[in-house]
Amino acid sequence: MEFRRLGTSGLTVSEIAYGNWLTHGSQIEEQQAQECVRAALDAGITTYDTADVYAGTRAESVLGRALSGVRREGVEIFTKVFFPTGEGHNDRGLGRKHIMESCHASLRRLQTDYVDLYQAHRFDRTVPLEETMTAFADLVRQGKVGYVGVSEWNAEQITRAAQLARELRIPLISNQPQYSMLWRVIESQVVPTCEREGMGQIVWSPIAQGVLTGKYLPGQQPPAGSRATDESGGSTMISRWMRDEVLDAVQQLKPIAADLGLSLGQLAVAWVLQNSNVSTAIIGASRPEQVTDNAGAAGVRLGQDVLDKIDEVFGELPETDPRHTTTP
Repeated sequence: MEFRRLGTSGLTVSEIAYGNWLTHGSQIEEQQAQECVRAALDAGITTYDTADVYAGTRAESVLGRALSGVRREGVEIFTKVFFPTGEGHNDRGLGRKHIMESCHASLRRLQTDYVDLYQAHRFDRTVPLEETMTAFADLVRQGKVGYVGVSEWNAEQITRAAQLARELRIPLISNQPQYSMLWRVIESQVVPTCEREGMGQIVWSPIAQGVLTGKYLPGQQPPAGSRATDESGGSTMISRWMRDEVLDAVQQLKPIAADLGLSLGQLAVAWVLQNSNVSTAIIGASRPEQVTDNAGAAGVRLGQDVLDKIDEVFGELPETDPRHTTTP
């Protein structure tokens, strides 16, 4: 495993992070989830990402139990707040009440006194940004949060938050966007903004929900038990890529990966890590061997000739419009 600083902060993270969206507490049984976390630890992964909303709060609890007994100072634990975690009208959003209560609940579920990074899962247009950032500042000063980040915010929103963070003297150090060979919407605006503000990217879905592993073949039904057949949410996310023209292009990556001695999944994860503003790439897994394989992308450096070949294969297929940054 190799390591990078998260933005220009002093926080060091593993190049590959382990995330449990769509898996822990829902898609796989707890024993299997624990085996995946052990595989991540064995691979040298120190960075673990979750959110209060994943699996209706169960994912945090599963991760907390999986990391129980691991030296706390040896791992970086990230979680998020925004989406509904209950039926009450204050059980959602980025108002002070929800932020404070959600942070305390996350700490209980994760079995820790603090999280290394607390992230605003989406931008909240209904709450003054000053209220949100002040609540985050108070959690930092209380020692319950080490650093603050955002997820799927656009460039203008990030700029406003960074200014407030400077005024409040709190470390806003990251953005967590979707990013892959097929989804490049952050490149034109978000990445330059974050570089200017000293923030790094914690990218999710670097293998496009599994499409970039090559296991989905054009003209064929998806394999049983795969993400594309998961009715609990996975199939909806992956559907945008389940087109023959996309699946055929992915198959054309096989000789490129083979020449480098990489699996397609490793090539996809390595690709996002070539962006200098990316601090870590989040991988998810339903089996330990998937963790081990994807972790093999750490330390891989792709030459410009390889990057050009990948661009040629995909042509106009990748989404690049910054207006597609996911905000409510």
